[in-house]
Amino acid sequence: MKEYLYSNEIVFRGHPDKVCDQISATLLTEYLKHDPSTRAGIEAVGGKGKIFITGEVTTKANVDVDKTVRKVLADVGYDTNYEIINNIGLQSSDIAQGVDIGGAGDQGMMFGYAVTETKEYLPVPIIILQKLSKEYDNLRKSDPRFLPDGKAQITGVYGEYQKLIKIKDFVISYQNTEKEREKTDEIIKNLAIKITSEYDITIENFHINPTGKFLIGGFEGDSGLTGRKIVVDTYHGFCKIGGGNLNGKDPTKVDFSGHIKARNLAVRFLKQVPEGNYCEVQLSYAIGLARPLAVYVLIDDKDYSYLAGDDIYEECKPANMIKDLDLVHFDYINAAAFGFFQN
Repeated sequence: MKEYLYSNEIVFRGHPDKVCDQISATLLTEYLKHDPSTRAGIEAVGGKGKIFITGEVTTKANVDVDKTVRKVLADVGYDTNYEIINNIGLQSSDIAQGVDIGGAGDQGMMFGYAVTETKEYLPVPIIILQKLSKEYDNLRKSDPRFLPDGKAQITGVYGEYQKLIKIKDFVISYQNTEKEREKTDEIIKNLAIKITSEYDITIENFHINPTGKFLIGGFEGDSGLTGRKIVVDTYHGFCKIGGGNLNGKDPTKVDFSGHIKARNLAVRFLKQVPEGNYCEVQLSYAIGLARPLAVYVLIDDKDYSYLAGDDIYEECKPANMIKDLDLVHFDYINAAAFGFFQN
């Protein structure tokens, strides 16, 4: 197979879309903490001094939405002086009548993906970008020259089975005070080199803040919306992407829990086929129905759907997924900040 170029990106924790993801996830966590039976689909929109919270929540929990949102802003490194507009309503009783008896909270198709090239069963570029995002968040907490917003992109040279050979272009756009830019750029470059060297990957070219300046960022420079980074949340373009926002959704909403289940199945099926290099699983559901409509399995682009026997269909019912997913210990907030499938 000939070598080819392919690109992947991540946004940093302070990117406006990721801030909205974290707001939705933190509110969900607060509701579930006090009422594990909470039904929630929480959306956040931010921009120019305002944050609008909408969606639906049915719960016995009493959560201070305003206080929770400001806590997220402070933790991300933002000013907390925003107007918070609470527009949350109740979940439709039409949906509840199907979910209450064990049916799925929505229709949709979800994808899971796994590869054998790393112990995390994730492609090397995803791990590199996730590590960079986490390290950047630590850096901005310790060095005031670095500000919260940013994103990074790798254009890699790939070979057989989507394996990264080297990085042709590493793009990093990071918000900063624009003071001592040569020094801060060097810190960013050295951080990227350190992370990539752990995987014996070299970098040919850097593009650091290609416009030349990145001082205005966050909700002042852009708007944010929950669920607008589902590619970053999942597999960075290495496999197909199902519909549905993952953040702010309780586990009956299969667009969240279905992704988790599909990922777990992809890892499991790949372990069952020692010669396999990568696996993609698709799950699909109908709102109000418990049993999945289909479980489709590809390993190295060959159909292995026979591995998904009746026991798999039973396992993937929403009621079982709620039991499988630990509502108390699943780290929704960390997942919202850095991606649901992490190293």
